[in-house]
Amino acid sequence: MVPTYTERLVHAHGDAHGLQAVDTAVGRVGGLVCWEHWIPLARHAMHTSNEEIHLALWPTVHEMHQVASRQYAFEGRCFVLAAGQLMQVKEMPTELEQPPEYTDQPEAWVMRGGSAIIGPDGFYQTEPVFEKSELVMATLDLDTLAGERMKLDTTGHYFRPDLFQVNIDRRRLTEEA
Repeated sequence: MVPTYTERLVHAHGDAHGLQAVDTAVGRVGGLVCWEHWIPLARHAMHTSNEEIHLALWPTVHEMHQVASRQYAFEGRCFVLAAGQLMQVKEMPTELEQPPEYTDQPEAWVMRGGSAIIGPDGFYQTEPVFEKSELVMATLDLDTLAGERMKLDTTGHYFRPDLFQVNIDRRRLTEEA
């Protein structure tokens, strides 16, 4: 929806056309990219689409991204698969100038991974994995979601549509708009 940093050199603002979970063979799956996790109404749009499994895509899942991913799971009462990339200095494109602190450290981590699986209670089902390539897996019991939503349902009991109205414009943006 909103390009960040150098993404703005290539991408423009997106629309909310796909801002909803979709039915798949494994459940209703949705996702957000990076800083979109801090847009409260984007989170709300995903939660109201009955998301069961959320893909939280990050460049790397450092501490604050772990916090955001765990909070997302707790708030949305869904499973979160937080995915972070791995990259060492030696893997950086040669066309890019390396930051001075990495000049003599080819093994240093630029992106440390941090991929994890988080349950709808906000606790890890699979702890974060840093600085190594490893398959991160867990068995997700979607039947637990109803019970979790009995405890907290931000798009049900706690939504209060009598007080708050949210309009999500899912029309495609065009170049003329």
